[in-house]
Amino acid sequence: MKTTAAALTPATRTLTWCLHLLVVGLLALAAVRAVAGDHPYAGVVAAVAVACGLVYAVGPLLPSVGRSRRAAAVWLAAVDAVWLVLLALSSDAVWVAFPLYFLHLHLLSRRAGLAAVAITAAAAVVGFAAHRGSFSPAMAIGPALGAAVAIAVVWGYQALYRESERRRRLIEELTATRADLAAAQHTAGVLTERERLAREIHDTLAQGFSSIQLLLRAAERALPGAPDRAARHVGQARQAAVDNLAEARRFVAALAPPALEGTTLAGALEELCGTTSVRHRLTARFHLTGEPRPLPAAHETALLRIAQSALANTVRHAEASTADVTLSYLGDRVAVDVTDDGHGFDPHRLAAPEAPGGGYGLAAMRARVLALGGTLTVESAPGRGTALAAQLPVAPGAGRAVEEHP
Repeated sequence: MKTTAAALTPATRTLTWCLHLLVVGLLALAAVRAVAGDHPYAGVVAAVAVACGLVYAVGPLLPSVGRSRRAAAVWLAAVDAVWLVLLALSSDAVWVAFPLYFLHLHLLSRRAGLAAVAITAAAAVVGFAAHRGSFSPAMAIGPALGAAVAIAVVWGYQALYRESERRRRLIEELTATRADLAAAQHTAGVLTERERLAREIHDTLAQGFSSIQLLLRAAERALPGAPDRAARHVGQARQAAVDNLAEARRFVAALAPPALEGTTLAGALEELCGTTSVRHRLTARFHLTGEPRPLPAAHETALLRIAQSALANTVRHAEASTADVTLSYLGDRVAVDVTDDGHGFDPHRLAAPEAPGGGYGLAAMRARVLALGGTLTVESAPGRGTALAAQLPVAPGAGRAVEEHP
């Protein structure tokens, strides 16, 4: 049958062997009945039956029969020719037509298979009628029913096979799609984690190193005229280095921000303002409004990082003398506002994260609040200072993230 060895399943292999056995059994039946029934040409019938069996056996041994319809047609023509000789000698050969139906339908195209089945059935009817010496409609019923059964079985099997192949391809496509989706999710996770680490490094280590650099420059300017003041700046730079080391260890250990360990968000922001005032020429003041309440760790971390980044930008760029950090508990929201009296800037010129002079700070703040469903507002103008406000929802089912532009 037209199925390669690699594609044979247990069911198709069983059907193939059943067909082989049926052909051999029917040929043997014709030979045995001819010999046992004192057929006048018993020896010839047996010889032709054996020849038909040998020609039939050649087909499964030739790979080209299963791959090429032309080769299959040539082989079937040889089998049919020997079978017709056997049919002319013995009426028992009419039963061999039934397995031949299956061969024709399976190995040939649908149109050619139907034609071959019709010719085989007609030959069986004519041969049987010739041996009986008369013809009646009942003689055509057997071959015709056999042909109808063979057509129904083969076409049904082919339909099931096509459906099975379609489902197999669908499963392969789904498997490939799942693999692609898993790879895409992995890539997205890597990019998200990379972005998160970039924000963390910018808001902590990078800001700390900037503070150390400013303190060491101040110490350099104080030398040699004011060694006491230079020593104080060096001590502050050393403390900033200690804080940065704690942040670096947190990255390795994946712990909460050290500034929040053993304290509240309000306490951490107040300490931040105090440290900034001591280390830099900036008076940073902390204010608290509303009734403090516990917040998710992600919210506390985000608000602390935003305040750190905003004050660092004030120190580095604003040339301000004062800055105010306000933590507000507003019902179902919590907010941090950072204002300064510096020279300000045009927020529209810094819309892109990589804008010249824009750095990564504002982009990181926006990413933090958007990730938690919050809003970020930046108001500034040249010569008018800067006001930054970040609000985060704290009630379940808070609205989607919306970024507000000035």
